[in-house]
Amino acid sequence: MSENITCPMLSVSPSRGLVDEKFQVVVQNLLPRQEVTLHALMRSEDDDLWEAFGHYISDAKGAVKVAEDESVGGSYEGKEPMGLLWSMRPVPGSRTGLRLRKKDITKPMVVHISVYWGHVSQGFTETTALACTIVERWYMAPGVQRVEVSEDGIIGTLFLPAGPGPFPGILDLWGGGGGLVEYRSALLASNGYAALALEYMSPKTMSGKAQIGNQYFEAAFRFLQEHPQVCADRVAMFGLSFGTSVALGIAVYSTMIQPKCLVCVSGSHVQPVRGSLADVFKEIGKNQHKTRYDNEKRVIWRDLLLPIPSDPNKKVDMGQLRCPLLFILGEDDQNWPASESAQDMEKMMKEAGNSHLLTVLSYADAGHLIEPPYTPHVCSSNFMTVQQREKVVVLWGGQAKGHAHAQEDSWQKTLAFLEQHLYTSTDHVAPSPQ
Repeated sequence: MSENITCPMLSVSPSRGLVDEKFQVVVQNLLPRQEVTLHALMRSEDDDLWEAFGHYISDAKGAVKVAEDESVGGSYEGKEPMGLLWSMRPVPGSRTGLRLRKKDITKPMVVHISVYWGHVSQGFTETTALACTIVERWYMAPGVQRVEVSEDGIIGTLFLPAGPGPFPGILDLWGGGGGLVEYRSALLASNGYAALALEYMSPKTMSGKAQIGNQYFEAAFRFLQEHPQVCADRVAMFGLSFGTSVALGIAVYSTMIQPKCLVCVSGSHVQPVRGSLADVFKEIGKNQHKTRYDNEKRVIWRDLLLPIPSDPNKKVDMGQLRCPLLFILGEDDQNWPASESAQDMEKMMKEAGNSHLLTVLSYADAGHLIEPPYTPHVCSSNFMTVQQREKVVVLWGGQAKGHAHAQEDSWQKTLAFLEQHLYTSTDHVAPSPQ
């Protein structure tokens, strides 16, 4: 009978915003203490469906406010303003090993949000919704420019913020999955930074004569510095996973460039000193016997760099680092020994007297893939190895709620760190070790 005497109203504000912006979801005109389900559905660019849902009970005025009310069940529980996004998972019956990643950042992610009577957990497509709305989530803010780069041997995409500039620059380095990944750079540009997404681990850049070394990254860094819309003395490096190895090695050993600051996520300083990418892979290859598998046959690679070596020739000399470093890690990372690496890095820097340059953000329930906020946590997914071109399922680790908190908190602190050192700080360079 309640369906006949009420006409629920569903609103989401803003209905169009950036990926790292929160929205407000409100349902009105319900009966007091009415049980309802809020459901979010999105189709990926690979044509897979992802969903999330929360069970709510309306207040005495017949309203549900997701930012204030608790979900009592569903894909997330508790007061979670953005739970309808970060708890998304493939719908039942989907292909295995999926990971949600935006490829065409010139288009938004379109999320359909609906409200249903009762506490529903399945069969959403067979049930009539009480009200629906559509939300657009963008990586590119209005006015951000996307410029393809293919010159002087550099392959990548440059994102420039709206306005005349010049802007601080960021060289954006992804990990062992290879390819050209643009979405974080687009979001950085939307927050005021000229960001270059660099392709460097792909068949295109690692075959035949295209084997790349440190000069490739130095050239990319200089490309940013020399761009007319970039502040030459305010260029940072941002590395994830294997990108951390590249960023740390360049920052410490390059005689050609000096980053203003570094952001490193889920990585390590363990690598052959002054080695090329091929040398790093060769060293890791020696430890393939340390690969483990869980009871679902998912690959665990974190032991390949353990124990952290005492031999100084096998790790970056962090005592020589001369710029501020923000190091972000998940304590449940099953892919890289980020926690152990951070502890050793901190020890090395304390002994060298430059530990004031290091800030570590450590999250207990986070895994390896710490990405921009409100994007779904992926515990494991399909992965194509660059060297062997072999498809495996990799265990990344993390728990959904804790990982979501890590992504939100670390992103806010990353933006604050970048603003401090690229926009508002004076030169912050430690003296070279004697």
